[in-house]
Amino acid sequence: MSDTIYALSTGTGRAGLAVIRLSGSTAADAVCSLTRRELPVARTATRRRFLTKDGSDVIDEGLLLWFPGPNSFTGEDVAEFHVHGGTAVIDTILSALGDCLGTRLADPGEFTKRAFLNNKMDLTAAEGLADLIDAETASQRRQALRQSEGALGEVYEAWRQRLITCLAHIEAAIDFPEEDLSLSLIFEDRTKILRLIEDITQYIDDSKVGERLRNGIEVAIVGPPNSGKSSLLNVLAGREAAIVSEIAGTTRDVIEVRMDLGGFPVTLSDTAGIREASNEIEAEGIRRGYKRSEQADIRVIVFDAGDPSYLSDKFFELERAFTILNKMDMVDVARPVPVGELGVFEMSLRTGIGLDSFVSELAAVVSKRFDSGAAPLITRARHREAAVACLVALRRALETSMPELIAEDLRLAMRAIGRVTGSVDVEDLLDIVFQDFCIGK
Repeated sequence: MSDTIYALSTGTGRAGLAVIRLSGSTAADAVCSLTRRELPVARTATRRRFLTKDGSDVIDEGLLLWFPGPNSFTGEDVAEFHVHGGTAVIDTILSALGDCLGTRLADPGEFTKRAFLNNKMDLTAAEGLADLIDAETASQRRQALRQSEGALGEVYEAWRQRLITCLAHIEAAIDFPEEDLSLSLIFEDRTKILRLIEDITQYIDDSKVGERLRNGIEVAIVGPPNSGKSSLLNVLAGREAAIVSEIAGTTRDVIEVRMDLGGFPVTLSDTAGIREASNEIEAEGIRRGYKRSEQADIRVIVFDAGDPSYLSDKFFELERAFTILNKMDMVDVARPVPVGELGVFEMSLRTGIGLDSFVSELAAVVSKRFDSGAAPLITRARHREAAVACLVALRRALETSMPELIAEDLRLAMRAIGRVTGSVDVEDLLDIVFQDFCIGK
């Protein structure tokens, strides 16, 4: 019998409402101990007073919900105490639950871990739930919700079922050689394996859109010194995130700001002004700026409209780039400027001229490139690694005509896919999957 676990499931600190969750085989006894009354009607909010261990004092009055297993989040008996969110109330109820027989404070993610172990969700759904809790933008919320509802798990399970069918045919050819099934079944299943390889290859050839939506789309702001890079970062961020100065070389390191751009998570990076460095510190800042620019999904190159000295500079890569001609309010005629792949915008960050059209176009490009639509996407490196391992095994299976070797490679492919959803060999993954959950989830 496992311990009955309890924890605060809402945020810490003073609040109007707090939810304390309880799950395990002795949950019913703990509920009756705190209320001195019978269990409420299942899945119905019931008003109750919650009492201290000896029953001499009322801790609080709130709502009690009872979810008998297996029809609960964890698959066990679960109770929720909806009480006032004051620190004294929460601490006293947690202490009273801790005094009940067989109870202990839950570890981070333990409620969701029990839900997985009791077959209430697979690992991809559990990870989706964690992403849903952490979602900061609409696109992240949509992607995480689809995953938590099992959409990604369905993709992997469909692949696994196709592998099971192929393996069953190959095993039949091995076990019943007198039926002369080998040639026809192997030919048929080689065709199925080839189609599965094509499907998985197409699925993982997605420019890592899912990971980018989860972690943030990288936009690097680059350009010569004093062109307005830091000013652009501050305007887009809506705060003074970077120091703005007329002194060249003020920005020595990469400055990052996370923002919501049209519902998409974006990490803006302000980099050191690109020029021939005057000292080692500035040179290191420029090197880091180069690296961030190379890694970025989108580049924004900012030029001073009145300064022609950088126009033919080898420093600036125009792929995946917007070009901004800044300080247009200070020049009569703009100088010619290289046009980035994503277009050129004339602008004055001081007056705001041209800013809105640039932000609109940047948001449109981000949406076009990273909108996942309704399709579930790969969201973690371990999913991609498993899919690649599956492909390696399937391609190896096509290189032999021996049924025994084909069967072994199909088993390896199934094991790789099963590790994503938790179907097989997952004990070593559980701590990794659940370690980032908060206590009470």
